[in-house]
Amino acid sequence: MMKRPAKILIVDDEDKHRRLIEALLAPLGYQTLVATSGEEAIRKSRTESPDLVLLDIRIPGTGGFEIARQLKQDEMTNMIPIVMVTALDEAQDRVKALEAGADDFLSKPVDQAELQARVRSLLLVKAHNDHMRHYQQELQEEVANRTRELEQALQRIKSASLETLHRLARAAEYKDKDTGGHIQRVAHYAASIGRQMGLEDSMVENVFHAAPMHDVGKIGIPDHILLKPGPLSPDEWEVMKLHTAIGGRILAGSVFEFIRLGETVALSHHEKWDGTGYPRGLWGTEIPLAGRILAVADVFDGLTSRRPYKAALPVNNSLEIMKDGRGKHFDPEVVDAFFAVQDKILRIREEYREDKAESEIRQPHAEVPNPCESATLLTATAVK
Repeated sequence: MMKRPAKILIVDDEDKHRRLIEALLAPLGYQTLVATSGEEAIRKSRTESPDLVLLDIRIPGTGGFEIARQLKQDEMTNMIPIVMVTALDEAQDRVKALEAGADDFLSKPVDQAELQARVRSLLLVKAHNDHMRHYQQELQEEVANRTRELEQALQRIKSASLETLHRLARAAEYKDKDTGGHIQRVAHYAASIGRQMGLEDSMVENVFHAAPMHDVGKIGIPDHILLKPGPLSPDEWEVMKLHTAIGGRILAGSVFEFIRLGETVALSHHEKWDGTGYPRGLWGTEIPLAGRILAVADVFDGLTSRRPYKAALPVNNSLEIMKDGRGKHFDPEVVDAFFAVQDKILRIREEYREDKAESEIRQPHAEVPNPCESATLLTATAVK
């Protein structure tokens, strides 16, 4: 591919001066353009992209100094070298030209050797600057491409990690004869509550991904305890409570924020606002916010879902129990957010509920608890 000749824009309103400079440059093979006014010089500098501008200071109208300033302030033209053509005794003009952004000077009358030397020198500078600019652009594009590739790779890793964790969480739920609807409902409940509480989108997303991991520790609980249809003995109760610590150990040490949050909710979703929960007996705001949110989401789903040891409760009764737990089992602010999005919660419950027909056939006459007995019911639901 042949290299194009350098373009030189000659800005001068006097025809004889323009012709002289063109004649002096002709032997070097440069392509010359001409402009006779400041407006034309600025326009051609933008549209023709010259490699060099030879600018007469005394150009009528806009004037050489102003032309130089405008060219140097414009991103499209600020890399074009400018040679100001001045009279020999105009030292003050040279200072003004430097301030306006001129790169070099030529004195009138123009000497051929001096003209050709200065033009060659500045064209080399321009070529170097163009090379560096193009190299920088290519480097930025390469960095952008590699960044996109890295982001895509990280997204694939994140997606694979999320799928693995969801499958692990589902494996734990299958031990409890759940088809996975529980972890989907709890995740959506928790995200809706968090969004209502004004959490940032990134935190809501992390809560959504962390929620299915809250009971992953159940995978380490013996079936004869986890699936026991009746009340647990004190010793069995202590074993059952270990699922929080087991879940914490399974998820510990991750570099991913949502997995670290999963560890948090696994350890804290059975803590209670009044300090009577487990495993550490935290109370109030000592309990991590994600754990407080999961406590509400998990208990509501536990109340309205069938388990090996209990029937599902009607929604109205479950909502009364949730209200009764405000300030005792649950963070009042989280409960308020839950009820603020109650309609959305119920839509989620319908969308992700287990087989309706199977549920209705197996428990057509489920016993409706007295709301006054909520403390006992909450304990029985939350433990398992």
